[in-house]
Amino acid sequence: MDHLSFVTLLVIAGALLFSLANGWNDAANAIATVVCTRVLTPTKAIILGAGLNLVGALFWTRVAETIGRDVADPAFLTPAAYLAAVIAATVWITLCTLKGLPISCSHSLMGALVGAVIATAGAQHIFGDPKRMAAIWKIVRGIFTAPIVGFLLGGILLVAIAWICRRMRPRTVNSLFGKLQIVSAGTMAFAHGTGDAQKAMGIIAGALIAGTDKPFIVPLWVRLSCALVMGFGTAVGGWSVIKTLGLGLSQMRPWQGFAAESASSITILSNTLVGVPLSTTHSITGAILGVGAAQGWRTVRWSVGKKIVYAWLLTFPICTGFGALFAIGFTAIGLK
Repeated sequence: MDHLSFVTLLVIAGALLFSLANGWNDAANAIATVVCTRVLTPTKAIILGAGLNLVGALFWTRVAETIGRDVADPAFLTPAAYLAAVIAATVWITLCTLKGLPISCSHSLMGALVGAVIATAGAQHIFGDPKRMAAIWKIVRGIFTAPIVGFLLGGILLVAIAWICRRMRPRTVNSLFGKLQIVSAGTMAFAHGTGDAQKAMGIIAGALIAGTDKPFIVPLWVRLSCALVMGFGTAVGGWSVIKTLGLGLSQMRPWQGFAAESASSITILSNTLVGVPLSTTHSITGAILGVGAAQGWRTVRWSVGKKIVYAWLLTFPICTGFGALFAIGFTAIGLK
């Protein structure tokens, strides 16, 4: 590793802090349903989620490339721009987590990065470049498609399971899907790791080559550090978010939790493998709502879902503003 500037070291620290906040908020994505259906105790669920988050984080780097290279060209940026993005996103994630709102860490960081790039490299760097705009639209599409796809898949899987198990005893169904839900929760945690840990990796890798024409590569030490810190964040757990997702939206049994987690995992993995930085929060929340709606419209607490939707809609513009403000502030005090 080459000699690193003070600001680059701050970016690394900030990105790791983002990973911690990401694991803290998104712990609910993988383990909320398995805890609230009482298939696993909170401690066992956290161990499962943290471990498979770590494995998933080491599996793929395509999403890191989308963030660190495609959205913003490191050759035209300074490490301070990346620092502004991670700090702005972390502030928003922390505020929402304390309020129990399961927001998108992915789109928090994307919005903050766009704001930081506009403030430092100019709006033309994004809006005047077809490649950058294509990457931005890829992310924006994910904001709207992830919950819709999760909703539809969750409902379809629930109906399919109900039909397949229509002649089985309720006790047998609960016992069977209690075991299967451990598998689906593990898959969900793995899927989360394949996407969400990549965001911090992309920021660090971009900052390491900022202002140069070096090729974009995610070093092994970056992958390991981001994965470990996010796993630790998952172990810390955001219990207020877990309650919102697992109990606040709809009461679930093991077979319903299995349908929600499976629908979300399919949505996430199918996008992550082609480099789309999808929101795991959007996916699992949409899937839980779909499972609940398939049982009956009145079984879902739509007032809670409405609060979450408001947080989603506000995330991108607020974080864009935060990212720009932090970038301007850093420039004013001489950080580059």
